[in-house]
Amino acid sequence: MGIKIDTREVDELFKELSEMPTQAMKEAYPFLKSKTPIQSGNARSNTRLNGTKIKSDYAYAGRLDEGWSKQAPDGFTEPTLDELENIIDNLVEDINNG
Repeated sequence: MGIKIDTREVDELFKELSEMPTQAMKEAYPFLKSKTPIQSGNARSNTRLNGTKIKSDYAYAGRLDEGWSKQAPDGFTEPTLDELENIIDNLVEDINNG
């Protein structure tokens, strides 16, 4: 006598969970860009999403993130991390709702 377990639902859940980091960063990327100060456009045009990483590829990114610009006195990383929490909460809720 054997027991057969249907793992399709669990397999689908793990698939959705494995895709979550990429999806979360895709949603966080435009938010971070919108929080990046714009004067010449260099900072925003040199901010890119690569998989699950957002790279600010310009020499003064650290200064801008520390609040150097009056346009973004809180920088852009901390507000994006706060938004990322909301994004992840929403993605988890979507998975729970099936």
